[in-house]
Amino acid sequence: MERQQIVKMRGIMKSFPGVKALDDVKLDLYSGEVLALLGENGAGKSTLMKVLSGVYMRDSGEVEIFGRKIEQDWNTTKAQEAGVAIIHQELNMCRHMSVAENIFLGREIIKNGQLDNKAMNEETAGILAQLGMDIDPRTVVGDLQVSKQQMVEIAKALSKDAKILIMDEPTSALTSKEIDELFAIIRKLRQEGKGIIYISHRLEELKHIVDRVTIMRDGRYITEMEFDESRMDEIIAHMVGREIKEKFPRVFCEKGEKILEVKHLNAGRLVRDISFDVYAGEIVGVAGLMGAGRTETTRAIFGVDPKESGEVFIDGKKVSIHSPVDSIKAGLVLVPEDRKKDGLCTRLSIRDNISLPNLDILCNRWGTVNKKAEGEMSKKAVENLKIKLPNTEVDAGSLSGGNQQKVVVGKWLARNSRVVIFDEPTRGIDVAAKVEIYNLMNNLKQQGIGVLFVSSEMPEVMGMSDRIIVMCDGKITGELFHDNATQDRILTFATRFENKLEQ
Repeated sequence: MERQQIVKMRGIMKSFPGVKALDDVKLDLYSGEVLALLGENGAGKSTLMKVLSGVYMRDSGEVEIFGRKIEQDWNTTKAQEAGVAIIHQELNMCRHMSVAENIFLGREIIKNGQLDNKAMNEETAGILAQLGMDIDPRTVVGDLQVSKQQMVEIAKALSKDAKILIMDEPTSALTSKEIDELFAIIRKLRQEGKGIIYISHRLEELKHIVDRVTIMRDGRYITEMEFDESRMDEIIAHMVGREIKEKFPRVFCEKGEKILEVKHLNAGRLVRDISFDVYAGEIVGVAGLMGAGRTETTRAIFGVDPKESGEVFIDGKKVSIHSPVDSIKAGLVLVPEDRKKDGLCTRLSIRDNISLPNLDILCNRWGTVNKKAEGEMSKKAVENLKIKLPNTEVDAGSLSGGNQQKVVVGKWLARNSRVVIFDEPTRGIDVAAKVEIYNLMNNLKQQGIGVLFVSSEMPEVMGMSDRIIVMCDGKITGELFHDNATQDRILTFATRFENKLEQ
């Protein structure tokens, strides 16, 4: 099949108050190819895609789709009519409605003045079958796994005859099996001549599906090239503007006193008789497959979910934790997996986000916030964590994923916490921001603060952990040290359903 240029963008400029988001950016997309759009958080990737999909109006520049010049009145409706569809990282589905109802939302099939549910279900079943998806069109979307919801989003785009698909971090919440299923669908769409723009921070995925890469940095176009796995270091250097010499900059510290001890913790089906400890001078990683109980364990320790039984000790002293407030006061804090939902108030300023959990130390006895102390606290957090922002008054939701993560960490470090639990701390952030998070964990380790670290990224757990706890089906099934941890050994423990360790 001869490749046709289906998207041509030249000299794209876009500014927001105080920020030049796009500066003379170019991009080309051809039919039957997967183009990876790469760059750090804040590089302008999502902004460029919003210009292409009609969410934002460009300030200047030229856009052509299928050889037709796009005027300045371009909007989302016109983009959809032209065959452009964007599948967002945060899925835009009506969870209480069926799969078919979601796919035909806004363009329902009407017969005799009534919804023709039979026709919509049949058409939906046909689209799903073409994609090899075994999903009942009548199923309520909220009852589906995240991966299946994502497949429905793709089916919805194709039902509108989309020829240009933009996928923004599509694998961030998927298991490895679900990722394989998604890649199979992407390959099928490529064979059908669709053009796919693929945004992901998981660079190891590129070798499975990508044909070319376009790289952006600080709102500018840097370069484009045919994808070659052997040039990965070069790709990363273009993304961050420098060579990343050490992907996992683990540091050695002498093992100190025991800081955290958890004994016989039980909470629901996925937290069964959990016992472990964390010492000063070490990072303890928690590995396991999806559904192993890792996040549930952190939530039970932190007091989000009720415990059935078990004890928690900090610095040798038993602490009574019935809620996150108790945990925070005891010096044990959690950086949650879903930072937008559980870790930030995205519509509040950075200053407010950092001060909110620290009002007990910022307020005087009459309950009035000491504005000077609040300002100093937020300024110190921004400087210490190198958070990139115009000022501390901007909304947390306007920051890139990596900087949002730093704000979540910053609010806890402001109160001299003794134990920091990180749950998937690098999900959805770029390679350079990941290294900054790793260095932050190292700094905590060097300060004698206990670090517990949950991650689904096997290389990350192996690269940064001094000791690794492996979970399977709600129990600890193995423990490994940095020097003897291998991917095979971790996976062996992570699938040991019938032989869980008695603690």
